[in-house]
Amino acid sequence: MEYYFQTRQLIVGYQGKPLVKHIEIGLSKGEIMTLVGPNGAGKSTLLKSIAGQLRLLGGAVFLDGKNTGQMSGRELSQKMAVVFTEKMQTELMTCEDVVATGRYPYTGYFGILSKKDRALVGEAMELVHVSGIRHQDFTEVSDGQRQRVMLARAIAQEPEVIVMDEPVSFLDIRHKLEFLSVLLALREKKGLTVIMSLHELELAKIVSDKILCLKGEYVEGYGPPEEIFRGDFIKRLFGLSEENFQGNEKLLGYLGRVGRGE
Repeated sequence: MEYYFQTRQLIVGYQGKPLVKHIEIGLSKGEIMTLVGPNGAGKSTLLKSIAGQLRLLGGAVFLDGKNTGQMSGRELSQKMAVVFTEKMQTELMTCEDVVATGRYPYTGYFGILSKKDRALVGEAMELVHVSGIRHQDFTEVSDGQRQRVMLARAIAQEPEVIVMDEPVSFLDIRHKLEFLSVLLALREKKGLTVIMSLHELELAKIVSDKILCLKGEYVEGYGPPEEIFRGDFIKRLFGLSEENFQGNEKLLGYLGRVGRGE
């Protein structure tokens, strides 16, 4: 089967030392894949490697049949956008200024926006409901607003894939659900393929087409949520005791009901 996004025998790590080996991923266009696993399992390393921010130690990443390692930085940034937790240098920048930086792969070094660029920036901000704060200082808006602005910035790149590392970590449950709802709507409108990591297991279960489980040197599990969240696999993945697992199950059930509007 030909996948829109694919990795083959991927090996990722730092400074030449492998962390996770033989990663095989296959996604159709418009699918959402979520990485789950304990802290330190390699989720951020894998995402940065997929995004081209870390050198691959083996294997390859393919996007629409083309090896991303053979793409120029400009070509890759027109296909793939990233939303990572590292903070941008945004002194004296409005929210609209931040979103406009998403057009840099098209505007060139000086970042002069055309009428089309400005229209796309406005459209991206409308899609994630941040038009009302476009003139506010980016550093002075709430965490939830800031995260949506960063998503708008990624959308303004007109990518086919968005890669996100823990995009809802610092948000309360209402804003987590709101952010992921926007993401699902964008997937429907734009056909975006989304690759992200989440700590929130029940939310991952609700929004994902595929789940990739990391722990140790190799992938522990990969497949649709109904396969991954079956039996005691998640309990073993996170090393939870029966007591802690039951407590987490109650919390996850509650979050699931909130997510379904019950």
